Amino acid sequence: MHNLKTLREIALEYGRADYPDLAAMARDLGRVVHGDGPGLSARLAAVHRRGIDTRVLVECRQPALCVLVRAWPPGERMPLLDHAGGWGLELTLHGALEWQSYRRDPHSGELEAQGRNWLGPGDANWFERDAGRAHRCRNLSRHDIAYTLHVYGGELPGQRDGEPQAPARIVRARRQHLAGQLVP
Repeated sequence: MHNLKTLREIALEYGRADYPDLAAMARDLGRVVHGDGPGLSARLAAVHRRGIDTRVLVECRQPALCVLVRAWPPGERMPLLDHAGGWGLELTLHGALEWQSYRRDPHSGELEAQGRNWLGPGDANWFERDAGRAHRCRNLSRHDIAYTLHVYGGELPGQRDGEPQAPARIVRARRQHLAGQLVP
């Protein structure tokens, strides 16, 4: 798992700062993935065959940082997540993901779609400390597992009381109502 160790070390190096350079972190992490993509994919598949869907590489309080690798079954979509004003970076290690971002209106609480990106191996998306942002991801393949690296920083939910929890919380989207009738 030499590549995972290298990815972990890069995340730790950048994650020590209060406001890390997420673009530089993404570039350095992506370089590792592009350097040995097939080898990394084979090692991740071996870990997944042993029944591990999420592997935590780092979880520390000072600085508040969590680094994990996640396996995405074919077609899986995660719920809408809000990282409570923390920062984060998500990098595709193998496969392809759709990454959708949303912004919460501070007055009405409504979520508005902000953008959509498609990530292949070595591609990353990140978010700065912004409590009004949320996102979700989806494995684009109907047949293959995708693997991602997640680096989250800032005060993570669940760390205040010492209970281990996921570093994100689900955002409940409001239902949209139609005004008037739909006519063919």
